Amino acid sequence: MHGTAGNGEVGYEPIETASIDELRAVQTERLTTTITTAYERVPHYRQAFDNAGMRPADIQHLDDLRHLPLLTKEDLRHNYPYGMFAVPREEVVRIHASSGTTGTPTVVGYTRDDIDTWATVMARSIVAAGGRPGDVAHIAYGYGLFTGGLGAHYGAEKLGCTVIPVSGGQTEKQVTLITDLQPRIILVTPSYCLNLIDEMERTGVDPKSTSLEVGIFGAEPWTDELRHEIEVRLGIDAVDIYGLSEVMGPGVAQECVESKDGPTIWEDHFYPEIIDPDTGEVLPDGVDGELVFTSLTKQAFPVIRYRTRDLTRLLPGTARTMRRMARITGRSDDMLIVRGVNVFPSQIEAEVLKVDGLTPHFLMEIGTDGNMTAITVRVERLPDLAGSSPRQMAADRLRRHIKDNVGISAEVIVENPHSLPRSQGKAQRVVDTTSGQT
Repeated sequence: MHGTAGNGEVGYEPIETASIDELRAVQTERLTTTITTAYERVPHYRQAFDNAGMRPADIQHLDDLRHLPLLTKEDLRHNYPYGMFAVPREEVVRIHASSGTTGTPTVVGYTRDDIDTWATVMARSIVAAGGRPGDVAHIAYGYGLFTGGLGAHYGAEKLGCTVIPVSGGQTEKQVTLITDLQPRIILVTPSYCLNLIDEMERTGVDPKSTSLEVGIFGAEPWTDELRHEIEVRLGIDAVDIYGLSEVMGPGVAQECVESKDGPTIWEDHFYPEIIDPDTGEVLPDGVDGELVFTSLTKQAFPVIRYRTRDLTRLLPGTARTMRRMARITGRSDDMLIVRGVNVFPSQIEAEVLKVDGLTPHFLMEIGTDGNMTAITVRVERLPDLAGSSPRQMAADRLRRHIKDNVGISAEVIVENPHSLPRSQGKAQRVVDTTSGQT
């Protein structure tokens, strides 16, 4: 029943497999409404459009979007807390916010209809992942201002699942609940899923013996190599979900279990573009660049051409009519430049997983060597990789892989099992030893 809601039809809603012409008609109608509402009700958009010499009437087609200015996180922070709302605050029934670790948090509001839309696209995502009504869903995303937990929760309930709202942390207890309550679906970050698998093995639980069949993984970049690692060790289908709080939360895009070829963007609600991150020029489908979203149905907090900073490319639809996004390689604002080479943590993860005897748990330390940036990769060994010689051989192999495939020289240190910090949610893969920042 992969990819069905239990009614024999593919998907959760008919629009998922509508014709391209039907989809474009829906998008165009919703776009013109959103643009008009934003211009009339949000001072930031009115000023930005006026400065660009644009009016809502100038936006008649989807391609016209490229003439409107881009929206940045700095714009949202400048209008903190409620300046971007398009409805009176009294009509906002919920607020989420970013962590604010790098500055003023971005505040996002939802009307009652927005919450229902979010639940719908999340239910649609769970179906695309292979879920169905009646499944038990173990939600290990964090609850609170972070959108992951509550977004997944409302969607799973709307689909008709039995929800276990565990949130993050309490790893030992989570393993017990998985064993006892027998969920079929787990929604979790890939890095924390690794912690759960490690805990199962530590306590004598065979991960493959659990009831889990479907894992919906998001909130951080991950690789196909890590997907394979999780699928083999846990015995599940592991699929990618994408979202961000400024655009809605989880459920903006979802990988379909029957194809596993990148998340399908729910384009009837979120219109994507790819731009050159340096020039802002719109790039054609299939070309790598920065992902930009315009919301088509949000009421409280419409976003028009929001720069996500996520680097990917748009691909044709396969399991659904709507376009897919390639796996995110990283973010334009967390890219490291090491001796002139662009480096993302996901690239290091891919190389770690190619070396026998090493676990997927690693940490990149950024330091200096004279006036140059230097990278140290600390990675844990498996318990059976004992002795200094095998450890040194594994370190040498990883060092060569990084040099050959990423293009940088890195020091590699193989640590003992369970010696690196463990994620309770999103993984922290980079530590700047020159400043102490992560």
